[in-house]
Amino acid sequence: MAIVPAAAQAEGDAAAGKNVFKKCAACHAADATTNKIGPHLGDVMGRKAGAVEGFKYSDAMKKKGEEGLVWNDETIAAYLKDPKGYIPGNKMAFVGLK
Repeated sequence: MAIVPAAAQAEGDAAAGKNVFKKCAACHAADATTNKIGPHLGDVMGRKAGAVEGFKYSDAMKKKGEEGLVWNDETIAAYLKDPKGYIPGNKMAFVGLK
């Protein structure tokens, strides 16, 4: 499944998105409070990387946040395509979305 720009997402397929999110839900909650293996994803857009209170991020993720990485359509798409390539040394085991 390809990652598409925000304009296309507005006309996207909610059922397909829900199906893709199943890959994420194994480690992340969609609410704004529940941390699992990964941090919660509630309010992720516009949030600085490595900023969920109480979650133990890798040093690499914390450093990217300190450097100013904020999650938006472009940054999250690039990260989800290749997590280890986008932020080398982060601890997310997911290999990425195709």
